[in-house]
Amino acid sequence: MCHGNAPLTPTGRLRLARCVIDDGWSRRQAAERFGVSPKTAHKWARRYREQGQAGMGDRPNQTPPATEAAIVRLRREHRLGPQRLAAATGIAPATCHRVLAGNGLPSLAACDRATGAPVRRYERARPGDLAGQGIAHKRTRPYRPQTNGKVERFHRTLVDEWAYSRPYTGEAERREALPEWLHLYNHHRFHSAVGGPPASRVTNLTGQNS
Repeated sequence: MCHGNAPLTPTGRLRLARCVIDDGWSRRQAAERFGVSPKTAHKWARRYREQGQAGMGDRPNQTPPATEAAIVRLRREHRLGPQRLAAATGIAPATCHRVLAGNGLPSLAACDRATGAPVRRYERARPGDLAGQGIAHKRTRPYRPQTNGKVERFHRTLVDEWAYSRPYTGEAERREALPEWLHLYNHHRFHSAVGGPPASRVTNLTGQNS
């Protein structure tokens, strides 16, 4: 059913599209004639070119249940984001994102890449604090860097910003540069998850123990 405030009925869309496709009008000319934007004129002309008169009707907004189920299945089985899901299903990326959100599936960046489970982020009041919420020391499994995500992310930052950030004359020079970089990282480098440098969240530093 055509929306009550829609500028064009299916018949009006067909007339506009035929002016562009059959009569050679420009999109701007058609837009002015029918009181719509050039973008809208382009949409209906393109749909008429691809689908003919059948494409002039309203499209349902509801994603078919089978398509929605396919999007969810592909995401869970293959860890695909909206862009790749769109390529696999023929559905717009925005629609795939809406389906994922509607089914409680967070973005891939917020999930463990191996299991697909949501990442549980944490921060303790003091470094090394394991007290409270049933927390106990647990060793990571071999060859499973995902279970030690914070350390692995720090290692990547080390590689990008210290170890290979510039040419060194040798390993000795590289090591000499490490203390300065660590000071920069801890006291001056902005950390997006912290909202400042890491040292700003340590309560037992001088001037931060009030």
